[in-house]
Amino acid sequence: MSQANEPVIEIRGLVNRFGSHVVHEDLDLDICRGEILGVVGGSGTGKSVLLRSIVGLKRPDGGSIRVFGENLQRLAPARRAKVERRFGVLFQRGALFTSLNLQENVALPLIEHVGMPRTDAERLARLKLALAGLPPDAARLNPAELSGGMVKRAALARALALDPEVLFLDEPTAGLDPIGAAAFDRLILTLRDALGFSVFLVTHDLDTLYSSCDRVAVIGDKRILVADTLSVVERTEDSWIREYFHGPRGRAASQAASNPSALHREKR
Repeated sequence: MSQANEPVIEIRGLVNRFGSHVVHEDLDLDICRGEILGVVGGSGTGKSVLLRSIVGLKRPDGGSIRVFGENLQRLAPARRAKVERRFGVLFQRGALFTSLNLQENVALPLIEHVGMPRTDAERLARLKLALAGLPPDAARLNPAELSGGMVKRAALARALALDPEVLFLDEPTAGLDPIGAAAFDRLILTLRDALGFSVFLVTHDLDTLYSSCDRVAVIGDKRILVADTLSVVERTEDSWIREYFHGPRGRAASQAASNPSALHREKR
C-alpha cells in the first residue's frame, strides 16, 4: 500500500449503542494519510457519535479502532492520552472557553499538554491564529465578541495548536453564510496541502463535499454504505444517496464544482 493510501485510522466491526438503541453495528471505515474524508448520512445515523468514538469521548460497545497502528481500547491511559494528542478537534459550536481570550484559548493545550511556558505558548498561539486567517488584533478578543466565522477560525487555531496528524471537524461550516463557508473550505484545503494532516469531516454541506473531499463515506443502516470518491458514491444504488446527491442541491453543488469560474461570475 502506498503511503498516500496508508490508513492512519482503521475501524473494524464498530458497535455503538445507547441503552437498547443501536447506533452503529459492524461498521468498518479507514481514514487514509493526507486525505480529506467527508462523512455524511441522514439525521440520527451517528456521524458525530462516530467522531466522538474515534477521539476517545465515547467508548465503543464493540469492535476496534486502530490509530497509527495501535488499538486504542487496549492502551494504558497514559499511552492512549499520548496518541490522542496527535488529534485536533473542532466541535460544531467551537467549544471555546468564554472566560479566556483567543490567545489564551489556543495557548491552553500547549501549556497543559506540552508544559510550554506561558510566554512561549501565547507567542505560538498568535501564530496559529494567523494560520487560521485571523488578524493580529483578534488575539485579545473574547469569544463573545466574535462573528460566527471568526469563532470557527479561532476554534480551528486551537485544534491546530499541537500540530495534529489528524484533524476532526464536526459541521465546520454550519451557521456560516455561503461566502464564509466557501472561504473556510479553501482554508482547510490550503492547510491540509501545506501541513499534510488527514481530515475527518462530518458535514451536511454539499458544496464542502464537492470542493474539498478526496473521498466521501455515507452512513446508513448502522454501517458505512459506501466510502469512495464522489463519482463512485453518486452511482451507489441506495435511495437516500440518490435523493441526497441527485436532488436539486446535489446537482447544483456538482455543477459548481465542475465549473467554478461560472460560480464565481454568478456570485459577482
